[in-house]
Amino acid sequence: MRGIYNSVTDIRRKVFAAIARMAYEDETDYAKRIEEIPYEILPGTKAKYRNSIFLERAIIGERLRLGMGLPLREMSEFGALSDGIEESTIAEKYYDDPLINIIKFACNACPEKEVIVTNQCQGCLSHQCTEVCPKDAVQIVNGRSFIDQDKCIKCGRCMDACPYHAIVKMERPCAASCGMNAISSDADGKAQIDYDRCVSCGQCLVNCPFGAIVDKGQIFQTIYAMKQGQDVIACIAPAFVGQFGPTVTPEKVKTALLDLGFADVVEVAIGADLCTIEEAEDFMKKVPEQQPFMATSCCPAWSVMAKKDFPQYASYISMAMTPMVLTARMVKKDHPNAKIAFIGPCAAKKLEASRKSVRSDVDFVLTFEEVMGMLVGKGVDLGALQPAEEKLEAGTNAGRGFAVSGGVAKAVKSLIEKEHPGTTVKVQAAEGLKNCRTMLMMAKAGRLNGYLLEGMACPGGCVAGAGTLQPITKSSALVKKYATENPMTNSDESAYANRLEELYE
Repeated sequence: MRGIYNSVTDIRRKVFAAIARMAYEDETDYAKRIEEIPYEILPGTKAKYRNSIFLERAIIGERLRLGMGLPLREMSEFGALSDGIEESTIAEKYYDDPLINIIKFACNACPEKEVIVTNQCQGCLSHQCTEVCPKDAVQIVNGRSFIDQDKCIKCGRCMDACPYHAIVKMERPCAASCGMNAISSDADGKAQIDYDRCVSCGQCLVNCPFGAIVDKGQIFQTIYAMKQGQDVIACIAPAFVGQFGPTVTPEKVKTALLDLGFADVVEVAIGADLCTIEEAEDFMKKVPEQQPFMATSCCPAWSVMAKKDFPQYASYISMAMTPMVLTARMVKKDHPNAKIAFIGPCAAKKLEASRKSVRSDVDFVLTFEEVMGMLVGKGVDLGALQPAEEKLEAGTNAGRGFAVSGGVAKAVKSLIEKEHPGTTVKVQAAEGLKNCRTMLMMAKAGRLNGYLLEGMACPGGCVAGAGTLQPITKSSALVKKYATENPMTNSDESAYANRLEELYE
């Protein structure tokens, strides 16, 4: 269950905090410092999580490298933990492929997919499991059900038929969470990623119970830029509400970010409003005259998946820039010398920001979890924070609602029906890449003609992104509540609504 603080969460948080602490310190010998950190995170001689303290420290070391934006070391070759660190101890470094990485010696080599009989089997007389199996893979051996894995096709009929629920399907968690079927096993049974399929949604890295899957980070580079005296402006995604604890209000989040060294804090809900305006205009112009349906563009993992698997519909995805890019571009129009740090729930945004067309707009991408590590590393006391004098209230309720599944389509639909009385916009929203693919199959069959399609790669929407801290249902409720507190309802009420055109100049 997401939102439970566990051993894997603890390790991630400690690594992020250590990187932040190293960046904030007046340290110059970073090569020596990074070699010391695994021993500080895991002191002593006894293993805490695995059967070897040396293995645990080696895993911490690779997590540190990835957190610094460095590649994994080759297991078969000698390499110091600090190798290449001079390439990352700089103020500007974009993410290098691959973004999502598997630390092989941390992987448990879980079975890919098996249907197995548990000890709950009662050896009943009806043997319904054997009767329903289409491949004769289930037999009775010594009075109990037995499944021949060579014959089993994992259809699950025996599971449904068993009156004791004694038959279960076991599947590698990372593969089960991957909506792109991009994870398989290598020759040693370890997980491997097909990067031609991967869209960097990050669901695998938060569903691996062994913490073997890790994405790269920019914590160090963000802090380094601020220490150099550069104005780094935090653009924070709408999903931030409640992420840092129940007492940390939006105004206190702003205070916390300023304490970290950010020059200012801006709501990405502003960009969401601009995105809504643009997508509303596109929909009215193109559907159904130029195309049968239109899909939203704000989730990069969803849009990349759609273009990979349904290239014939690539032009049907809105050409509107994402809220992150629109916000960043607008801030840089006003502050040309500033650097932009997008702070949000999403791993795929890191990949989006690495595109050549976006690099000039977004300089750093940090997840909420990485920012929490920064707060710990800097020693910011969340309980003692005072609310910022200037509230975060530039985004409308519609823009804030982008964080939850269905929020984007709701905002666009509401604006169109407000501006075009009598018009009814049909919408279809899907969350999770598997459901998104099903939605596009329906569109392919002509069942969604005239619709606005909203796709969200993460089940639950942005609040379920790989970089979030809180349970999904709790986050959704808090975002929805926050999206009702602003007197501005529709995106056209935004004070920035008239700036859309200049952002494309």
